[in-house]
Amino acid sequence: MTPAAIESFFATLKAANPHPQTELAYASVFELLVAVLLSAQATDVSVNKVTRRLFLVANTPQRMLDLGLEGLEEHIKTIGLYHAKARHLMQTCRMLVDQYGGAVPRTLEALQTLPGVGRKTANVILNVAFGEPTMAVDTHLFRVANRTGLAPGKTPYEVEMKLLKRIPAEYLVDAHHWLILHGRYVCQARKPLCWQCAVSAFCDFKPKTPPDKARAR
Repeated sequence: MTPAAIESFFATLKAANPHPQTELAYASVFELLVAVLLSAQATDVSVNKVTRRLFLVANTPQRMLDLGLEGLEEHIKTIGLYHAKARHLMQTCRMLVDQYGGAVPRTLEALQTLPGVGRKTANVILNVAFGEPTMAVDTHLFRVANRTGLAPGKTPYEVEMKLLKRIPAEYLVDAHHWLILHGRYVCQARKPLCWQCAVSAFCDFKPKTPPDKARAR
């Protein structure tokens, strides 16, 4: 995509959704961290169902530690990989209490020392909680960046670096949300919905997917 196309691409996304938000429900930085950790290979809807009940009894690192591992597992057992996620969460809560006074750290390096927190999760926290212009490259961002020609790359890190370089500064803080939502609902994995895409004119993907015949009738 050319710089002019990238500008039009994001201007269009912004016009349609000026203030994009994460679809995860949270009321504090700690709750956001928990929700993001639980969301790996799970839908935001399934995570929100679990955290709606979990945060009533454990909305701080210490209260989560007080639940105990088995208690936490009981609350999150409907989510995939819940044994590993519960273990990581308990270890993370212990670190937050012992090393950070119960607060979530605000640097990429510190966040990545927390069990279960990789670069993508750390970037989500920095962007959503602290408003930093980071780019958390999940499967949606990776697909959209490559398919559209916005920021082609072979690894999430390569795509992240290209996105940070190519997206105009005025769009950077919200770009992560726009791209996730676009990948989730329009530029889908199995079949991009090009015929109803507001930014298809600026995208390098060819040939554009036509509407289903049944849908067109």
